[in-house]
Amino acid sequence: MKKAVHFGAGNIGRGFIGKLLADSDVAVTFADVNGPLIDQLSHEQKYKVRVVGTESTVDEVRHISAVNALSEDVIERIATTDLVTTAVGPNVLDKIARTIAQGLQKRFEQGNEASLNIIACENMVRGSTHLKAEVYKHLTEDEQAKADTLVGFVDSAVDRIVPPMDAANDDPLEVTVERFSEWIVDDQQFKGEIPAINGMERTSNLMAYVERKLFTLNTGHCITAYLGCLAGYRTIREAIGDPVIRTDVMQAMMESGEVLIQRYGFDRDAHYAYIDKIIERFANPYLIDEVSRVGREPIRKLGKNDRLIRPLLGTIEYGTANDALLKGIAAALKYKNATDPQATELQDYLQQHGVTKTLAHYCGLAETSKEAQSIESIYSQL
Repeated sequence: MKKAVHFGAGNIGRGFIGKLLADSDVAVTFADVNGPLIDQLSHEQKYKVRVVGTESTVDEVRHISAVNALSEDVIERIATTDLVTTAVGPNVLDKIARTIAQGLQKRFEQGNEASLNIIACENMVRGSTHLKAEVYKHLTEDEQAKADTLVGFVDSAVDRIVPPMDAANDDPLEVTVERFSEWIVDDQQFKGEIPAINGMERTSNLMAYVERKLFTLNTGHCITAYLGCLAGYRTIREAIGDPVIRTDVMQAMMESGEVLIQRYGFDRDAHYAYIDKIIERFANPYLIDEVSRVGREPIRKLGKNDRLIRPLLGTIEYGTANDALLKGIAAALKYKNATDPQATELQDYLQQHGVTKTLAHYCGLAETSKEAQSIESIYSQL
């Protein structure tokens, strides 16, 4: 049986990547810093996943174990595993890089020259390439050369809505996920044999799918959240049920979609069908996803390479419409959440410097650009 070490035993780790691996007869070791969660996973060695779409079913995931991500155990596991995956969030990749490097060093010391592939399954562009750079900071030149031969850092695009849920039936390990899932990997970056994992799709044109997901699911999700917050809705489903918000979100995704069509030659009708599918996913009655969760970390989401500004820059590049995207960005600037440090920082900066300077500081948009001026005007009207 193939083995995998998966960093991140939260809802996404258990409900998405961990489940796909285990369903393909891979023995999964979860690595996490949540002690009680790791203890329970180690004790149970199984958990339930509720998969919801037009109906709800419950699957049981087996072939699992768990170790503390800060322990020597995880280093020992990396030394002998066949695959390393992550679902920790972009901000945590840098923190686990040293541990992965130590695992590689142990692997090399033990003379293990089997190929190892590392896949960061995060909502970021080229996450594995970023992780590789961080891991290499902790390796010598000789170790880097060995890693270049034996270790693949495989970029991927992932898509599955896994909202936080209250423990079902007093079972804190159970997680709810939508039926739809997409895990696409760059087949040019593997070392050795590409593992056969049901639900993992291979492509030689990954960036087209990375941007399709970022510009569609991520763009639409956060705009739904920010407009929903302004309208006083609690959940994504409630927000997308508002005809005005639904129209704005659809229009924003069509604007970002036009960039994809121009850049990658996507079929227009097929892409519009993809947009319709995403709207259906937002309205899934079984998924209770709060707008406050989806809107969290607005500074990251307003970054120039993220889900709002990156498609906007594409519309500027191709000279295409962007009115709904501009409205979504203005709504993001309105996002307030006292429990979110990024939201607090953003509001403080806005109060001190105003909209256009905030856009220049966090988004890289020139203060005098017509886009920044338009966002400022929309912001004042929201």
